[in-house]
Amino acid sequence: MRRAPRPGRRGWFGEAAGFIAGSSGFVGGASTSARRARDGLQKRDGAGQCGRMSRPRLDAPRGVLQRPAPPGRVVHERFAPAPALEPYVQHFWTVRWDLRGERPVCAETLPHPCVHLVFERGRAQVAGVQSRRFRRELRGQDRVFGVKFRPAAFQPLLRAPVSSLTDRTVSLRQVLGPSSDALREVVLAEPDVRACAALVQDFLAPRLPPLSAPLQLLRDLVERLAADPSLVRVEQVVELSGLSLRALQRGFRAAVGVSPKWVLKRYRLHEAAEQLARTPAPELADLALQLGYFDQSHFIRDFKALVGQPPGAYAAAATAARRLPSER
Repeated sequence: MRRAPRPGRRGWFGEAAGFIAGSSGFVGGASTSARRARDGLQKRDGAGQCGRMSRPRLDAPRGVLQRPAPPGRVVHERFAPAPALEPYVQHFWTVRWDLRGERPVCAETLPHPCVHLVFERGRAQVAGVQSRRFRRELRGQDRVFGVKFRPAAFQPLLRAPVSSLTDRTVSLRQVLGPSSDALREVVLAEPDVRACAALVQDFLAPRLPPLSAPLQLLRDLVERLAADPSLVRVEQVVELSGLSLRALQRGFRAAVGVSPKWVLKRYRLHEAAEQLARTPAPELADLALQLGYFDQSHFIRDFKALVGQPPGAYAAAATAARRLPSER
């Protein structure tokens, strides 16, 4: 296995595309402010030093594949970050389940081009962008708490190509240094998700330098691709960015972790899954054309390769799931 990225590595991004953000002293607990934040970790009431979080997010999460679960046994919640972390963090999330006496539940998602911090079962990890479908079997009773970073916004903490984390998971300590051990312990011991989020916010705030203009450009560009289903060609992304194709590709590899083509394809399939889940008898040819495919067969092949079943079967399964009591 390749070695985990070393905190403090510098220079690669500037050489690649001129996007490096100057941020010495922010990684691995090196700065005085970071040490103070580490030493001050304690139980929070949901506010912390960064200010109170926004209310829970109620919009439907994108990329979660339809899978029925026993009523009330699996709970997925998301919370917006405090204003100080909004440039970097999309939301905090938790999944908790109590399936004692029930069959295991298979949870599947089509991951976004985002890096996550994940706290569970005595460990804290950094999960890079997952290029394939994420699948996990939930059994017994447990919980997971996570932090979803906005696209390109984790790069100042990593200070290595974000592509070095693609399809990989490394310990939080390998990226943020020994000071993250205390964070891991207090988050795993804290049952309240709002308090967990406050602890993480207070830890991250002194370690995050201002996000450079090029990183903001990439972040906002990826989020534009997610929001606008009419953007289906790399040429459109080049025009929007104002960069050359070569610079755009370098920037995406360095800060996002995947290529512009990958991002477009992933969001097209997010859109496809959402439409199929709403439509009992979809017109696949029309949907393929809407999503920028030249023909229906290419769309079906891409969808099946990622989701694990053809579009028609997915739509039928989603319709059946809506009829279950757990989905009402």
